[in-house]
Amino acid sequence: MECVVQGIIETQHVEALEILLQGLCGVHRERLRIHELCLKSGPNLGLVASEVRLLCDLEQPEPTWTVRHIGGAMRGAGAEQISVLVRTLTESKVSKNALRLFYSLGYKLDHELLRVGFAFHFQRGAQITVTVSSVNKMLKLHATDEAVPVTPGIQLVEVTAPASSENYTEVVAAVSSFCEYLAPLLHLSKPGVTTGVVPTAAAAAASLMSDGGGTTL
Repeated sequence: MECVVQGIIETQHVEALEILLQGLCGVHRERLRIHELCLKSGPNLGLVASEVRLLCDLEQPEPTWTVRHIGGAMRGAGAEQISVLVRTLTESKVSKNALRLFYSLGYKLDHELLRVGFAFHFQRGAQITVTVSSVNKMLKLHATDEAVPVTPGIQLVEVTAPASSENYTEVVAAVSSFCEYLAPLLHLSKPGVTTGVVPTAAAAAASLMSDGGGTTL
């Protein structure tokens, strides 16, 4: 399982967000360049369609591949009352031949994206990862060098943390608590819930840029 929230921020404020995250996390950022291929099953694989994502990490000296399957979200009254999405997640490292394997099984490429940005990984009540990235689309098949932004001037911010059925309430609390520190710059909510940019972002960014960030928790 994983706990996840998402939000958006204008590219002009990303440097301020990085300063804030550096101060909050106390760790250095990691560069992010992920080629993501979304594959959907064909009719020969059953009546219920399935979707998997192949992620190729282009920042590694030798690109590495991961297969990820995102399952259903937790349902019920308890799930509705929390601001963090809790969902099942299965992923595994795979070889560079994985795409060919899924094609042979009957999967077809639905779309592909290139995510470029940075990530912070740290421990704060849970093992939290914050990614800030520009989401880009390919004009030609697999042409990552020619990718163009899906939403120019806007970047996606995602906060995730692994969880289990035994500890997800603690992880939700940790993620929610951390997100409060980012509130002046952006609003984070469950994926699919559109909230837009935060009116206070410009003022908060100007303040962070002027003092260089200094908050350490």
